[in-house]
Amino acid sequence: MARPRVLSGIQPTADSFHLGNYLGAVRQWVTMQETHDAFYCVVDLHAITVPTEPAALRRRSRVAAAQLFAAGLDPERATVFVQSHVREHTELAWILICLTGMGEAGRMTQFKDKSAKFGESAASVGLFTYPILQAADILIYQADKVPVGADQKQHLELTRDLGQRFNHRYGDTFTLPEPYILKEVEKITDLQEPTAKMSKSSSSPAGILDVLEQPGPLRKKVMRAVTDTGTEVLFDEDNKPGISNLLRIQSALTGTPIPDLVARYAGQGYGTFKKDVAEAVVETFTPIRERAEKLLSNESELDRMLAVGAERAGAVARQTMEQVRDRVGFLPKF
Repeated sequence: MARPRVLSGIQPTADSFHLGNYLGAVRQWVTMQETHDAFYCVVDLHAITVPTEPAALRRRSRVAAAQLFAAGLDPERATVFVQSHVREHTELAWILICLTGMGEAGRMTQFKDKSAKFGESAASVGLFTYPILQAADILIYQADKVPVGADQKQHLELTRDLGQRFNHRYGDTFTLPEPYILKEVEKITDLQEPTAKMSKSSSSPAGILDVLEQPGPLRKKVMRAVTDTGTEVLFDEDNKPGISNLLRIQSALTGTPIPDLVARYAGQGYGTFKKDVAEAVVETFTPIRERAEKLLSNESELDRMLAVGAERAGAVARQTMEQVRDRVGFLPKF
């Protein structure tokens, strides 16, 4: 029996993934490769929806791929590739754009958020339509499941709407994907602003724990994390958002339930607790960083691994697009 297919992607817009990326996406991708036909891509086409320097994009695309492999994605069990290496993504995106209403696209909240940040005059048409490219990324592989954070649920709903619209108009073609969400780790917040999501675009450097960061700075950031004026280690998101975030982080990295952690640190104060959180982060990230550095020291081998993934992904994408072209009414190419 064929395994259900899963598809997800990550943007190469920073020099390192952060803890939120790792817990909310990458770690679950590694787990899902054991039970699913897994397709994971570095979405460099999405990265250029905002101003991007070409050399930085190339470097960060390799850095992103190296971290995926270093975190445990196995090229024998998962298809790992760079989005722009499979050109059918953009072809399907155009067809889906032609099925999308202006009002429908305009309701996407992430466009509103990002255009507000960059200024409406600087917001590109690509930024406006990128949820439709995201829909193409998913539909072209006939994905059954899509690991998404809570902020991406609206985009997956659009994907399902467009897939269903195509199927209704042109005949049953696309699998309609379901979300796969790990609720217990979906909210990792900024260490300095514990009521805000940990994010490369909005957090300060001191608020982010980077996967490729050295142990010293990682420990320092955790020890300097904003907490409160009390001394009890308790999970209370309203009154102790900083401590609650650190508890969530330690629980996610060690597998220890939060109530057990609260009991462990009863009467010990914040110092010991923070040291243990820092060690859990360092112990998790150090082997990933070391493996990623080794992969990045041999770019030709890393590129070869990505080429293998692109060929495997391309074979699936080409098959889907042959069917799509025929059903839309395009003339066959001889």
